[in-house]
Amino acid sequence: MTTFLGMPATSPRGVGHLRGDEPFPVAAHRALADDQLRRNLRHATTTIRGKSGRVIAELPDWQELRSAGSAIKADVMSRLPSLLEELEARVVERGGVVHWAADANEANAIVTGLVKQTGSDRVIKVKSMATQEIALNEALEAAGIQAVETDLAELIVQLGNDKPSHILVPAIHRNRSEIREIFLAAMPGVDPALTDDPPVLAAAARKYLRETFLSTTVAISGANFGIAETGTLAVVESEGNGRMCLTLPETLITVMGIEKVVPTWQDLEVFLQLLPRASTGERMNPYTTMWTGVTPGDGPQNFHLVLLDNGRSAVLADEAGRSALHCIRCSACLNVCPVYERTGGHAYGSVYPGPIGAVLSPQLTGVEDNASLPFASSLCGACFDACPVKIDIPSILVHLRNKAPHKAAERAAMRVAAYTMDRPELYARAQRAAKLARIAGRRGRGLPLGWNEARDLPEIPEQTFRDWWASR
Repeated sequence: MTTFLGMPATSPRGVGHLRGDEPFPVAAHRALADDQLRRNLRHATTTIRGKSGRVIAELPDWQELRSAGSAIKADVMSRLPSLLEELEARVVERGGVVHWAADANEANAIVTGLVKQTGSDRVIKVKSMATQEIALNEALEAAGIQAVETDLAELIVQLGNDKPSHILVPAIHRNRSEIREIFLAAMPGVDPALTDDPPVLAAAARKYLRETFLSTTVAISGANFGIAETGTLAVVESEGNGRMCLTLPETLITVMGIEKVVPTWQDLEVFLQLLPRASTGERMNPYTTMWTGVTPGDGPQNFHLVLLDNGRSAVLADEAGRSALHCIRCSACLNVCPVYERTGGHAYGSVYPGPIGAVLSPQLTGVEDNASLPFASSLCGACFDACPVKIDIPSILVHLRNKAPHKAAERAAMRVAAYTMDRPELYARAQRAAKLARIAGRRGRGLPLGWNEARDLPEIPEQTFRDWWASR
């Protein structure tokens, strides 16, 4: 049975970071000319692939775990409304407040209003794709509220007035020399003798953030998972900054995409084995922080959970594309994608780059607003093999390509081709027609098709298979 939440509307235009300023091919060509970017990406993705492959090889039941993760996610999508209502009830029982945001505008208004109620003009943030998606930092800034990113990579991006280029490692396109220059130019109180030694850079960031942690009363986080049966939220991270944000402030506001809910703690067990191995190549996350509502005298005393739709219901309503919502944001597909490795994340124009971004972003915005992204793939299938929850990204890409707007000449040519190929005798005559080669021109450049702008039509053989078969 098809299930959706009743709001299958796409993400609104004019807010958030889901739409680029230019098509992928234009941005990709510019990225391909940046030799330093390509070297940075090649080094980083090769390193992550190697680490991930080694720890995955340690598990004899890895494929069974992938199947379990996929099955749990499919179950969640089939009964998402009831699971979200259960999550809401449990959060409220434990002293939290739940807000429902239909889109980015509503979510930004809710969060901004909550921060203003506290009287604070500064918030600390845990790395969150959802808040990047809705451009929350920009909304807070417009309201006179400073948002300080505490994840090291996100801090680098923020101080450099940059944009994230990777789901897991937002500053993957920067090397350590570039990071040093960013710190020297934008980090308050940094030592002018700062070197580009990674421990030294990390220490500088730690010193800068320590006072911020201790003096800021409001934190904003995302959530990797929300457990419906208890109302528990979970964040996994590697640096400890998340733990500081989730425990020290008086007020905690969590923005969670509605697809992040899981039914039970037993289900969470599966993902806590899949996620670290597929993402950072670790056996477990160094920091796994969980909280359930409000505990008097311990941790934040005001907790707000903002459940974000922003186009997710539109994805859920598409039976062929809804498995994109299974994504656990591990970035494994980015690390194996030959296209991403050469262009980087900025070329995708969305906070979600790489293969998963090529299927998720067009569905969240409407395919017409991201029409080039489904074509940003060779369909090699490496992303499907790497995905820890078995999202069939190549099949969704093909599905979205069929929904994307096409040039009139291409549509006409494809209709003619479909008509011909559906009739064996007509197709055989077309094969024998010597004029076909003359119409096609050299390598297909005379054909009125869209894909031949980037591909060569194979040379037409002197003998067709039909002729070869008949002669034998």
